[in-house]
Amino acid sequence: MKQTSAKNTGLKHTALKDMASKNTAVKRTATKETSARRVTWRMLLALSGMAALAVPGAGAAEAAPRAAGDEGRAGRCVVVYFDLGETLVHTAEDKSVRYLPGAAAYLRALRARHIPVGLITNVPPSWGSTDAERAAELKKVIDKDWAGTSPFAWSDFGDRIFTPRTEAERKPAPALWKRAKKAAGSCRVVYQAETAEEAQVGGSLGYLAYQVARPGWPPYLPVRLIAALSHLPYGNTALPKGR
Repeated sequence: MKQTSAKNTGLKHTALKDMASKNTAVKRTATKETSARRVTWRMLLALSGMAALAVPGAGAAEAAPRAAGDEGRAGRCVVVYFDLGETLVHTAEDKSVRYLPGAAAYLRALRARHIPVGLITNVPPSWGSTDAERAAELKKVIDKDWAGTSPFAWSDFGDRIFTPRTEAERKPAPALWKRAKKAAGSCRVVYQAETAEEAQVGGSLGYLAYQVARPGWPPYLPVRLIAALSHLPYGNTALPKGR
């Protein structure tokens, strides 16, 4: 009987140790998950001032001001606009054109998450009287000198290709950004370009602007963060409850 009792006691101790070990593991996992969520939310909050980081000295409020009526906007979607040259494609010395490293994969990742994309790019206004006509000419010019292994993903951009109607509308004038933002409706808008000047202008017009290809930074704004933005109300900067 004593041996049986000792065995039972030993089994209970073993079971309790196993339970304690499992509880510790669960707590550690929960702690890691909570920590990961906090990091994600902090990164999302930081995105509102990302344009300010593109240009030293610019403040977050200056980078992404609220337009009148923004408080009532509840769009839970996002449209990502790009400059074209030296942002998505590169023109070599021999005039051949191809994707910049990582650009094709980045567009595929956005496509996989059903995130619409567009272009805000300068072309000669003489290329057409409408955005569609100028976009058609732009496609001809790019495709003519295209040297990539796969064609440029024009179909991803649809009718979201905004080009200047006059010389006065050429970037960095704000006209193209304003037209693109209007076309996005209540959706949050992101703009990515290779120059600090364009990132700053986009940010000043209410875009979440990101300067691509900076040393020490991701080449493009991470897709996961863009996808997460689509689940936040427009202009929301509050942390989730229970934090």
